[in-house]
Parts: sequence; C-alpha cells; structure tokens
Amino acid sequence: MSLDETRAKIDAVDQQLIQLLNERAALVHIIGTIKKQDGLDVYVPGREEQLLRKLASLNAAQNGLLTEKAIRSIYREIMSAALALETSMKIAYLGPAGSWTHQVAINKFGNSVEYVAEASTEGVFDCVASSEVDYGVLPIEHSTEGAVHHTLDRLVDSDLQIYAEILWRAETVVMAQSKDVIIDSIHGHPQVLAQCRPWLAERFPDAQLVECPTSSTAATIASNSPSHAAIGTPLSAELHSLRVIATSPSRHTTQARFIVLGTRSGAPSGQDNSMLLVHARDRVGALLEILQIFASHSVNVRQIENRPVPNDASGTQARFFLEISGHLQDPAIAAAIAQLQSLGNTIKPLGSYPAPSWIEER
Repeated sequence: MSLDETRAKIDAVDQQLIQLLNERAALVHIIGTIKKQDGLDVYVPGREEQLLRKLASLNAAQNGLLTEKAIRSIYREIMSAALALETSMKIAYLGPAGSWTHQVAINKFGNSVEYVAEASTEGVFDCVASSEVDYGVLPIEHSTEGAVHHTLDRLVDSDLQIYAEILWRAETVVMAQSKDVIIDSIHGHPQVLAQCRPWLAERFPDAQLVECPTSSTAATIASNSPSHAAIGTPLSAELHSLRVIATSPSRHTTQARFIVLGTRSGAPSGQDNSMLLVHARDRVGALLEILQIFASHSVNVRQIENRPVPNDASGTQARFFLEISGHLQDPAIAAAIAQLQSLGNTIKPLGSYPAPSWIEER
C-alpha cells in the first residue's frame, strides 16, 4: 500500500476506536450507576488488575505488536477517563509536585483524575480521613532504605486502611535545559544523590553534586541556569520544562512499595495480602509464638517489621507489623487472629489489598 492508502486505513481504524471507546464509556456509566445505588466503591483495584491481566493475555494470544507495558499504560488512561466520568475523584499524595509519589500516583490512577500535593504524611492521612480526597498515596518501603517507618507508625493511630499496594521500579533521570551544555553541578535530594552517586561520577565526572531539600527544588534550580542539572523523576522534568540528558542504568534502579490509603479495605480478589499490627509482651519467644500460630493455620507471613512502642518506658512491650498472604475475611486468618488475641496479644488490622503481580514503571 502507498503512504496515503495506509493513512486512510489508520483513519478508518481511529474512527472505529473512538466509537468503541464511547460505547465502552456508556457501559461503564451504567456500572457506575449500579454501584452508587448499591453503595459500592467506584474504584476496585482487584477488578482493575484482573482486567489488565486479561487484556495482556488477549494481546499475547493475538501475537500483538504491543508490549504488556503498553497495553497496561493505554488501558490505565481509558480507565482513568471512565473514573472521571463517574466521580470527581481526588488523590492526595506526598508532595511536592514531581515527587516519586506523584509519579507513582499518576501511573496508578492516570491523568484524568485530580491530584492534591501534601507536604507531609500526616497531611495525606488527614485529607483521606476528612473525605477531602478519595484516596491517598504514600511510600511504605524502599529496596535500599527499608520500611518507611513514618507511614507505618501513622497507620497505628488511624482508622484508615490500606486499600491497594503498588510496586514501583524507580528510574532516575538527570535533567537540564539542554543536552549541549557542559554541566557544572547536579542538584538533588540527598537520598537520591547517594543512591546514584556511582553512575553520576562515571557519567558526569566533573560535575559537583549539590544537596537540595526536595527534588522539586533541584529541578527549579536547573530550570534557572543552563549549566546546572537536577536529578529526579521524568515527571519532574516535564513539569519544569527540562530535557532528560541521562537515565540511570538498570543496575542502579531501585524498587519501592507504595500504598493506596482508603477508608476501608478492598473486597477479596482471590489473590490478596493483608497487613496486621501485633502488640505483644516483649519476652523470649514472643515473635516465634506469633509465627507458629500463623503457620499452624497455614497462613504465610511474608514480611515482618519491628517498631518501638511509644511511651513504653519499661521496655516490656513489642510491636510487630506483619504482612501475610490472604484476606482478613479468610477463615484461616480469622482463626489465627482469634488465637493470638486469646493469648493476650492486641491485633489491629491495617488493611487487605490485591497482591501486586506487576511492577509499575515510567
């Protein structure tokens, strides 16, 4: 076919796509109406993940040219537009704009919903608790730094629950006004600079590394001086109209976990994880006893995090955060919790959420 003939076929396909997208939107609207009548959540992360897996399988079965990452990205925006049709959804995130959490939130919810930057973890919790926003996005674990204790500790004192979990592969970029200028200094958050120092020294050996309070501040500095660069997210480069002049090698990428904070847990999806706070007396064998009880009920304990108990001057109390496989409504988990409580332990469920099977990335 000639170029014009091929373009004509693309135009015809686009016309069909627009028609089908509007037909899909009409069906989504019907579902949204039913959900509102029945008091159901508009956003259901378990259903979303099932749909994305199904679409990826359909694409593979057709030997499609698009990658699974592309399919997920396209449908994420389609679903984001559908959410915007049903409700003016607002998402709070740990800011400032262009932060890693902002980047993760957009990857999860798409560009059609509204985002609210909060300067602190407490601010995100307060926004969700007061219903100013529908959900909040917060970091909970870094592969290099471990658990984000501030998020865990705040969950203890809140009635909010973990509604979903996001696995994220962080790709760090160096941004500047132009690729054709010698870079004198690279500005960035201390943690990001520390993680990337080896490859920055290799790629920009003559550049001075300068610490900034936030990645957004670093990007602002780079946007005001041609010889200064910043290190941060691709989103930050877009927001500050900067060009990406280098990307971290794959061996230097880090992985992190983020939570979607809601007013309640999600319904069972069939492949879930749950998080619990277990408050126990600090004694020999306390943790072993807890683990044995879960094992006796065939419940897999995936992760353990120990935190000090505030105002425990005697040092006789222990606090464990446990991530387990399964949903809090599962009979085996309910039985294990009941047994722990019968032994004098205090248990606080922190949420059940679909177990992520896909690592998000930009």
